[in-house]
Amino acid sequence: MASPSQAELAKSLAMAQQELDYRVDLFNRMTSSCFEKCMDRRYKDGELNVGEHSCVDRCCAKYWQVTGIVGQMLGAQGQGM
Repeated sequence: MASPSQAELAKSLAMAQQELDYRVDLFNRMTSSCFEKCMDRRYKDGELNVGEHSCVDRCCAKYWQVTGIVGQMLGAQGQGM
């Protein structure tokens, strides 16, 4: 079995970097969105209260669920081309 060429390795590295950038951006957008939705601006406590904790948990779960659905739809659309 032949080892991958330099061009193949560079392409794989670029794809991995692009995937990492996408994941970091996705995480940052989710964090920002859920923070805006769930956090009280008065910062009364150093810890999340029960309502904030529950809101963040639901917000993140919904965000990942929607991201998965959109990914499936885009994948199905790409296969149909």
